[in-house]
Amino acid sequence: MKTIPIYDAIQGKTVDNISISDVIEQKEKSPATFACALRVLRQNWRQGTVACKTRGEVSFSNKKPWKQKGTGRARVSSLRSPLWRKGGIIFGPQARVRRLDMNVKQRRVVLNNLFFSMLKNDAIRCLDVAQMQKPSTKIARNVLNVNALQDKKVVIFLPFHDEVSAATFRNMPNINILLFDEPNAYDLSNSDYWVFLKKDVELFKEMIARWN
Repeated sequence: MKTIPIYDAIQGKTVDNISISDVIEQKEKSPATFACALRVLRQNWRQGTVACKTRGEVSFSNKKPWKQKGTGRARVSSLRSPLWRKGGIIFGPQARVRRLDMNVKQRRVVLNNLFFSMLKNDAIRCLDVAQMQKPSTKIARNVLNVNALQDKKVVIFLPFHDEVSAATFRNMPNINILLFDEPNAYDLSNSDYWVFLKKDVELFKEMIARWN
């Protein structure tokens, strides 16, 4: 039976366990699919807004600087020539968007594999934190220190409406906040621990159930 321990956020001790064996089953690992998922994410996150001006776009006169023959100088067609300072750019980057796609089944396999990899390494923590009335970075720092997470890269899952918890943890440099409806292979793999709060257990189970 697969379980996730629940830690007391103040004492850092295990107080209970969450069973997830009835929520999700492990799927066959596929390194190639994982590599493809990262490539798709990173490519689709690119803005594609970088651009350079060509010789047809720079704001210079298109008049020939001097006549073609008889001056002893190299022939020049225009001040916009890419060979001249402030001229146009040859084969420079242009604004474009290249979008890659990945089917839902492959995406679920990747997230499923990441989950069981973290579970195997005991890198998933459920923290029992008392309900906070207002944001407090001090509480967040104490919680991380008690649970030995202060120097680790941590992804914390929060619901969209939990603004107090989000404001509490967002100032910590090693914390990456993800909503339960926006997990992705890049952020999940680029972390040492996954953390969610005890009050959000059902939301966590619903999230990983979608990876089945």
